[in-house]
Amino acid sequence: MAVRYVAIGDSFTEGVGDELEDGRPRGWADLVAQGWANGTGQTVQYANLAIRGRLAWPVVAEQLEPALALRPTHLSFNGGGNDMLRPRTTIAHIADAFTHVLRRCDEEGVALVLLSGANPSAGLPLGRLIQRRGDELSDAVIQRFQGRDDVVRALNWPDRELTAPRFWSPDRLHMNTRGHHRVAARVLEALGVPAEPTWWDLPGEAAPHLRASEYYREHVLPWLRRRVTRTSSGDGRTPKYPDWIDIEPTGTTTGE
Repeated sequence: MAVRYVAIGDSFTEGVGDELEDGRPRGWADLVAQGWANGTGQTVQYANLAIRGRLAWPVVAEQLEPALALRPTHLSFNGGGNDMLRPRTTIAHIADAFTHVLRRCDEEGVALVLLSGANPSAGLPLGRLIQRRGDELSDAVIQRFQGRDDVVRALNWPDRELTAPRFWSPDRLHMNTRGHHRVAARVLEALGVPAEPTWWDLPGEAAPHLRASEYYREHVLPWLRRRVTRTSSGDGRTPKYPDWIDIEPTGTTTGE
């Protein structure tokens, strides 16, 4: 059966942090599509509706039905990272979004690829709070999927190696190219498709982290400003691949 893979989500799935030379985000989902084509030697149809800044339920409301309308064989979903930064949002409310996505995939006969995001708490202000809420969300989602061995699981939150600074962008909230490759390798592994071994930890030096004053000025203050003004980094953005594109095998799994 030909693979038709659609990804929905927020900045994690859009690929923020793994930008190409022209500024376009690539990210783990793009890498998975290419790695899937390379690993099977067949064309993969790929779409990506993810938009940065989206909360879990807006992802569902805006992206799920258009994604299912494409009649995919596989749909990947991750959300909740932005919700966790809002203490008034309950963990159960976020987990309900995952349950809804699973139900709709079951109804449409689509294989669900379930991801948890990587854990950024070690490098962030309020890291203990983020760690606690991330642990709670991870446990809640896993509980919702008990007994569903047919769901493809690529869980990144428990990956302690992925918390290391070398996998993260200067904003400390989004993974860099190295981090996105590691997530892509995990997804391909879960799908039973071989990935280039170097994807688990790309060679090369990690970019130096910003000094505290620079970090707060360049990343924390703009984030706080968006919270106060109730704006989003995704305002005005459209999906990068709203319809199918063909990903052809290249004979290599580097994704570069």
